[in-house]
Order: sequence, then structure tokens, then C-alpha cells
Amino acid sequence: MIENDPTSSRKLDHVRIVLGEDVAAKGVYTGFAAYRLPHDALPDLDLAEIDTCTTFLGKTMRAPLLISSMTGGAHDVARINLALAEAAQTLGLALGVGSQRSAIRDERLAYTYQVRKVAPSIPLLANLGAVQLNYGYGVDECRRAVEMIEADALILHFNPLQEAVQPEGNTNFKGLLGKIAQVCRALPVPVIAKEVGNGISAAAAKRLVEAGVWGIDVAGAGGTSWSEVERFRHTTAQGGRVAGAFAGWGLPTTEAIRQVRAALPDVPLIGSGGVRSGVDIAKAIALGADLGATAKPALEPANTGNTEAVIAGLQAYIDELRVAMFCSGCGTLQALRALPLERM
Repeated sequence: MIENDPTSSRKLDHVRIVLGEDVAAKGVYTGFAAYRLPHDALPDLDLAEIDTCTTFLGKTMRAPLLISSMTGGAHDVARINLALAEAAQTLGLALGVGSQRSAIRDERLAYTYQVRKVAPSIPLLANLGAVQLNYGYGVDECRRAVEMIEADALILHFNPLQEAVQPEGNTNFKGLLGKIAQVCRALPVPVIAKEVGNGISAAAAKRLVEAGVWGIDVAGAGGTSWSEVERFRHTTAQGGRVAGAFAGWGLPTTEAIRQVRAALPDVPLIGSGGVRSGVDIAKAIALGADLGATAKPALEPANTGNTEAVIAGLQAYIDELRVAMFCSGCGTLQALRALPLERM
């Protein structure tokens, strides 16, 4: 039965814990507070004319914001992806769905990810765990994930720390690059490599791109800690202690963006991990990202199916980005990308 599927049960646990517990990273920070956008007291701009439009995966977006992968794969979370997709369509943003492993195992769960009916024109990203390529998955499963939701790209997410501390984690990451290369060659859509909150370094990003990965989502440390999420799932003190020891683990978001952009100047780059405002998005872009991404702030209203609240929260991000651009004298994203940030 679907209801007894352990992956579905785990997804429900994750939503409950992220919404109800303090799962923020401890002792490690995104780094956004260490940077300041230079203030221009005399911007030669009209705020109404600030242009936040960009192109991603061949589609026009009205703002450089991705609603990052969160959930799917259980009956009780279908409403979340629908609310997020409706918001993305309304605002002209991109959306990534959560890991589709459950629906690959049981196609009756596919509907919990299928949002094209409410979001026909947005960039939409499918999602599978990269480590599953060592546990029986291959090109066919990746293709099914893309076709299942009519996606424009496939995210392969990398979560070695989460898997290592998860009670039922898959921890064999050996030999993945060759299998990733096979997927990149075979799929009709680009592949994006994404961490889940501990960051991707320049060295790791270069290896991934050499294997054929099209884009990188750094998903740095400083936001939600998935080792903390798994700590709350443990039923033994030993397991909880081990998971808790890694609440401060990882490469901060800003450092990951800087590293990857310096090493790979032309690769599409998404800055995520503790992005909590449009000012953070502006800083991420000035540091080298093409898009900013956020997840947790949209989860609570989406969990209740309140699309209007999701839209309002994300619109605030866009408004903050526009004001940040205006007050730093940047009328376009191109100008923002060329803006030197000041260290605090």
C-alpha cells in the first residue's frame, strides 16, 4: 500500500519537522550578512522601470527566483506542490519539485508532483537523488522523472551528510561520476547538480561539469540543516547525537557561490541555502549567481494550500530585490552582476 511506503512516510516526517522544529544550521552562517550592497543616494533610475526579467532553460522569468525543491510523494503533500506551482506561474518564477523516488517506485504517487496543469509556462525541474544511481536507478528512471512532470531539466541532488545520518540512509557514493555522465548524455533535458544545504565547492562543481552537468545549485550551509531534520527523526540517543554533531557542517552559501563562479565563469549557477529576502537574492547575484532560490519560507503557507499567502511572501522577495537594485543604482540584472559588493 502507498500509505505504508517508507519513503512516503519519511517525506511526511520531513515536512512536519521542518515546520515544527528548530532545524536551522547551528554555528555556520550563509555569509550574506558579511556583504553590503553599496548605497547610491542619487540613482539615475525610476523604480518603476527596474528590470528583473531573465531567461532560464529557454523560458522567460519575471524575476531571478527559483522556488527550491521541497516535497511530493505522499498523499498529504500534493497540495504543497500545487500551491507552489500556482504561485510560480502567477509571478513568473521557476519551480523544482522534491525527490520523485516515491513515484518512480509507485506511479500512483505521480500526481503529487504533476503541476503543469496549473503552471504551463514556468521552468519546471524534476528531481532525483544522485546516490540512487548506485541503488538500481539509471537513465530510464531519470527519464521517467522528467516525463512524469513534463520538466525542463532534471535536478540530481547530492546529500551525503543527510544520507550518512539518516536512519535508513543510502551511503554508497562510490563511482557516481561515470553514471552521472551517462545520464547527462542520454537525457533530452539539461541536468542540474544540487546540494541540500551543505554546499558545493569549486572542486566538486568542476568534476560535475566535466561529467556533463549543465548547471550547479550550490545550496550552501546556513539555512535549513538536514542533519538537524534527521536528528529529530532518530529514536535512539546515539543516532540523535551523531546527527546533532553536524548542525554546523558545510560550505557557507556565499563562499560556495564565489568559489563556483570563479572556477566556472560560464556555467548556470543557482545561489540557495538560507536565502531569506530579496536583498539576499541581490547579493547572491552580485556574487555570481544567475538565480537565487528559497524553500522553507514558502512551505508553511503552501502546506495549508494558501496560494495567496505563498504569492504574497514571494512577491515580497521580488519587491525587496527591486528596491535593493534601485538603491544600489542597478537598473538591470546585468548591472547587478557587475556590482562590486562591500565587505562588512
